[in-house]
Amino acid sequence: MNNSVLDERSRFLRRRIVDVLKEAKRGHVGAALSLVEIFRVLYDDVLRYDPKNPRWKDRDRCILSKGHGCLALYAILADKGFFPREELAKFCQPDGILGGHPEIKVPGVETSSGSLGHGLSIGLGMALNARYEKADYRVFVVMGDGECNEGSVWEAALSAGKHKLSNLTAIIDYNKMQSYATTAEVQNLEPFADKWRAFNFAVREVDGHDVSVLRQALKNIPIENGKPSVIICHTVKGKGFSGTECNLKWHHKNKISDEEIDQMYGELAR
Repeated sequence: MNNSVLDERSRFLRRRIVDVLKEAKRGHVGAALSLVEIFRVLYDDVLRYDPKNPRWKDRDRCILSKGHGCLALYAILADKGFFPREELAKFCQPDGILGGHPEIKVPGVETSSGSLGHGLSIGLGMALNARYEKADYRVFVVMGDGECNEGSVWEAALSAGKHKLSNLTAIIDYNKMQSYATTAEVQNLEPFADKWRAFNFAVREVDGHDVSVLRQALKNIPIENGKPSVIICHTVKGKGFSGTECNLKWHHKNKISDEEIDQMYGELAR
């Protein structure tokens, strides 16, 4: 897995992320770059939404639980017209709306996130509410592998399995790296897929950068009727640039140089 060649659409969205980095000189870079194809497929092919009416009651809900990966979400939301592209240049600035973690004040953001491990519980509540209201919207929760160290994730999973919430899908960005070491070193999750099956989830594993495979997986939700779904996306942290891939120094950078920005633009132009 993870040998996927990036097409123009994927390079375009990464270019938007680099545009942000050029102005801000900081951000959680690696965590965003492993998410790009996940958000691309969700917003291009799967989700039901209206950028002109972000709180439309019949929209599908998409929660970014690993909030530090927000640059990928901001890039796609701007591309879809939830807010002006000019806001990207004001990332983490006093006159902008885009912070280092998503906030619900941003059009298209379903919930504020940053403290890890909460997104699946929030998504669980939304999915239960949809059932209660007899609504047909779906709930997607994009999570990191590192946050699956949190006990709150598994409490929510246990409850989702109990309630047979087939309108709830967890999408795991399994890039196998955390802020300071590999996921296996910090807290090994394997056998990861089996854990989700034990909590009564239907499971599918995919290459998280293969757009066609992702599209097929996410357009065929639920995987199994009467069960919540989990798509385990095997990804590369920092995907797309030679200097950032699998490089823990790029988990978060607060002094990105002009030379590094130029190199990133150069790689996108090849």
